Amino acid sequence: MSRPVPNPGILDIAPYTPGKSPVAEPGRKVFKLSANETPFGPSPKAIEAFKSVADHLEDYPEGTSRVLREAIGRSFGLDPNRIICGAGSDEILNLLAHTYLGQGDEAISTTHGFLVYPIATMAVGARNVIAQETNLTCNVDAILKAVTPKTKLVWLANPNNPTGTYVPFDEVKRLRAGLPSHVLLVLDAAYCDYVSRNDYEMGIELVATTENTVVTHTFSKIHGLAALRIGWMFGPEHIIDAVNRIRGPFNVSTPAMYAAIAAIEDTAHQAMSKQFTETWRNWLTEEIGKLGLKVTPSVANFVLIHFPTEGKTSDAADAFLTKRGLVLRALKNYGLPHALRMTIGTEEANRLVVEGLRDFMAGK
Repeated sequence: MSRPVPNPGILDIAPYTPGKSPVAEPGRKVFKLSANETPFGPSPKAIEAFKSVADHLEDYPEGTSRVLREAIGRSFGLDPNRIICGAGSDEILNLLAHTYLGQGDEAISTTHGFLVYPIATMAVGARNVIAQETNLTCNVDAILKAVTPKTKLVWLANPNNPTGTYVPFDEVKRLRAGLPSHVLLVLDAAYCDYVSRNDYEMGIELVATTENTVVTHTFSKIHGLAALRIGWMFGPEHIIDAVNRIRGPFNVSTPAMYAAIAAIEDTAHQAMSKQFTETWRNWLTEEIGKLGLKVTPSVANFVLIHFPTEGKTSDAADAFLTKRGLVLRALKNYGLPHALRMTIGTEEANRLVVEGLRDFMAGK
């Protein structure tokens, strides 16, 4: 019996595996620290804006997300006509792959880059090429060395998930200058709102001054709108025009659009979240380090914790913490089998994880 057959290469793609969700048990409080969600939730103003459109759910959204693009433009000083919005930045990444990659092309990502990159690349029949990182950080020279005549696109998460490391802006500019002009550089700045380094930039300047660079961003992290699936991209007019030709006409819902506008305008909520994250990121790095565990220096809203390959392994730690209602992210699918990624949670959650790791290392 015959049946439909997927396109070549589709069944070679490893499906995206999200962080596990906790299973609540009677009498046990559970903390989900596996998906880099903000512990504060969205701005109350965003929730109010979301509810304000509930009486008109029968109406299609405005097809170009105009009011949201204008709000983003005001916040970042950008031309709204050079912005495109999507159902999460994930959708935009996939649209870029469909627009600029095809059979026989190559796209480059780094060793521990975001898993959506190889999925988006391979889904259109292109080849995903891995550039080796140095100390879990993007190596610009390794990316440039990996370029071939078939290279059409470079994916760069900055800061990177799941390592929490970043590339200084001078290095990003060196990367752009070293790539052929026909190669599209995609700067994924999902976690840029948490960075407090003088040598970091999300990439807007580079997009504004080149014809072959875009920057993507999301409302899922510091804005706390992950459930609404909304993100955006700033790029050259010719790229925005090309991607808009295959973008779904109503890809951003009206509730998501208005919640995002309120979220991006509530700068006080963002500043509070950023300060809290920085304080507890430093505290967690120091306290976990005291237990004899290595923590990769992070600029994002999570920390990467490394465990021994034998004895007190990451698998054992994951099981131990899960029994206490503390759910972290295992990273075998990211090529980090001996590490766990911990989202920075509430003060209570953060202290409980350190307490749990202390007991785990002590064999209690």
